[in-house]
Amino acid sequence: MKWSTGLRRTLIAATVASVALLSGCGTISTIGKLEDGAGAEASRMWDRWVEGNGDIAVATTWERKVKKGVSADDVAEILKSVAIERNMKEVGILPLSKELEARTGQKQKHLTVYSYCSPTIAREMVDFSPHMAAFLPCRITVVEKEDGLWLYTLNMDMMVKMGRKLPSPLKENAWSVRQTIWEMMERASKGEF
Repeated sequence: MKWSTGLRRTLIAATVASVALLSGCGTISTIGKLEDGAGAEASRMWDRWVEGNGDIAVATTWERKVKKGVSADDVAEILKSVAIERNMKEVGILPLSKELEARTGQKQKHLTVYSYCSPTIAREMVDFSPHMAAFLPCRITVVEKEDGLWLYTLNMDMMVKMGRKLPSPLKENAWSVRQTIWEMMERASKGEF
């Protein structure tokens, strides 16, 4: 079922109002601690969740189709290049398709996970919220589908726009990580060295 934007917003507002009424002051108190624009980001995630037929991974990730003619090796080089330019440490590469080929003896569609981290910013974020450790390190996955290569990563806007207000300089540092991952996705998808 396709819902209009107005109906979705009305449903979200009704849900938020219902939760606020049911949970009382705790909800109101928490809303006051959120980043400006947290509601708008939650609304965007809700829209993606609905469009993805309830697939939470669709709602919580970014994806980019890789331009035709850009190879998996090109993507790897661009990701590495942007990481170096933006002072992000490459902390691991997991070549899953190669591993599956070694196990099965059969050619596999490309699947590689690239992991990146800024140790200092990671420490700051985990000190702020230990649960953020579950999101470490930042990952970009290259997936070969029937229509070519795709890039997937966690929606970094959840981290910087949707949660509790981040103190300075953590807010600026978290934003720099978000921008780096965004740039990696954009440049790699377009083949921009």
